Amino acid sequence: MNYDHILIRYGEMALKGKNIKQFIIKLQENIHQKIKHFEGVKVIRTQGRMFVLLNGNEPEPIIEKLKNVFGIHSLSLAIRVENSEEQIKEGALYALKKEEKAKTFKVTVKRITKDFPIPSQQMNQILGGHLLTNTDGITVDVHEPDVEVRVEIRKEATYITSGSIRCRGGLPVGTSGKSLLLLSGGIDSPVAGFLAMKRGVQLEAIHFHSPPFTSERAKQKVLDLTQTLTKYGKSIKVHIVPFTKLQQEIFREMPNDYAMTIMRRMMFRISERICEQEEILSLTSGENLGQVASQTMQSMHTINEVTNYPIIRPLIAMDKQEVIEISQEIGTYETSIQPYEDCCTIFVPKSPKTKPKREKVNYYESHHDFTPTMEETIKGIETIKITEKTVMDQSFEDLL
Repeated sequence: MNYDHILIRYGEMALKGKNIKQFIIKLQENIHQKIKHFEGVKVIRTQGRMFVLLNGNEPEPIIEKLKNVFGIHSLSLAIRVENSEEQIKEGALYALKKEEKAKTFKVTVKRITKDFPIPSQQMNQILGGHLLTNTDGITVDVHEPDVEVRVEIRKEATYITSGSIRCRGGLPVGTSGKSLLLLSGGIDSPVAGFLAMKRGVQLEAIHFHSPPFTSERAKQKVLDLTQTLTKYGKSIKVHIVPFTKLQQEIFREMPNDYAMTIMRRMMFRISERICEQEEILSLTSGENLGQVASQTMQSMHTINEVTNYPIIRPLIAMDKQEVIEISQEIGTYETSIQPYEDCCTIFVPKSPKTKPKREKVNYYESHHDFTPTMEETIKGIETIKITEKTVMDQSFEDLL
C-alpha cells in the first residue's frame, strides 16, 4: 500500500455559493497546466473535493508545483481504498505508521455516502481500537494529537490522510479578469503582481524602456522577474514600450518639478491603450502611499486623472520591510536588487513636486502636443510572451 493521490482543499472558494463551479473548473485547469508534464498524472473532481492521481509518480515534485497554485488552501497525501471495513483499517494503519515521530493520534471519520453501513462515530471507535492494537507506544489524544488520521468515505471510494500542507490560498488565477501590471524592475511591482494573482487576476505586464539610458540588462531583468511570476500563474505577455524619445520630450518641454508627474500620466495613457487592445479591465501598480514623490495622495489624485480604469494597488499600506519579505519569499528579491536602472530612476528631477495640482498639470500639458510622439511610441511597442519554460538566457532577438 502506498500514497497514490493528493487531496486538494479549497478554502475561500467554498464560500462562493452558486458560483463555486466556475472557480473549481478554473482551478482544475490551472492545476492541470502546472503538472501536465508528469506522465500519467490526472486531476479528478468529486463532490466538494479535488484529487491528483499520482499514477506511480513521486509526490514531492508535484506537491512543490501545487503549493504555488492560487486557490488551493491545503493539500494532503492520500490513500484510496475500497469502501470496506478491512480496507479502511489497513489504510488508516498505513497512514499512521508513515508518521514515524507521532506519539499521539486521533481519528476523524466523515461518511459522505450513506451507502456505507457503519456510522461515522462507530467507525471512529473501530479505527481507533485497530490503531491502538497494532502500534506500540502511541496513545489517543482527541484534543492536541501529533497526527490526525482523516477518513472520508465517499460513494466511489474511501480516502485516508494523516497530514496537511498549507498552500497559497486565494482565488484561481483567471477568475477575476485581466490586469496590466506596471512592471518597473524594482522590488515593489513584482510583489504587487503576485498579490494581484492571489486574488484571481490574470496578468499582462508593461515596461517602459529608455535605451541607451537603460541597458539591455535592465530589460532582461524585467523578463526574468516576469518568468518568476509565471510560477504562480500562467504565461504572461510583457509589452516593452520604447520610451526614450517621449521621456526626453517631457523633461525638455515641461517644468522640471512637474516632469515626473507628467511622465507618470503619460505612462497611464499608454497603459490604457494597451488595456483597450488586449481587453484588460484594470491596471496594477506597486505604488506605496508616501514612499516617493509620485506616490503621495496628491500625486495619485493628479496622475489618476488621465484614466478611468481602476488601479489595483496591493502594497498601498505596507511598509518597505513587509514588501521585501514577500519578495524574498516568492523569489523576486535577488533579481529586483540587480543594479540595472529603470526609466523612473534615471530621470528623477532634483526637487519633484510632492503635491502636484491637476489644474497646473493640465495647464502645462496644454502648451505642448505630445500626441505625435506618443503615437510613435505606441507603434513601437514590442510584446514578448513569457512562460515558466521560457529560456531566459537567449538574446532578445531570439525571443522576439
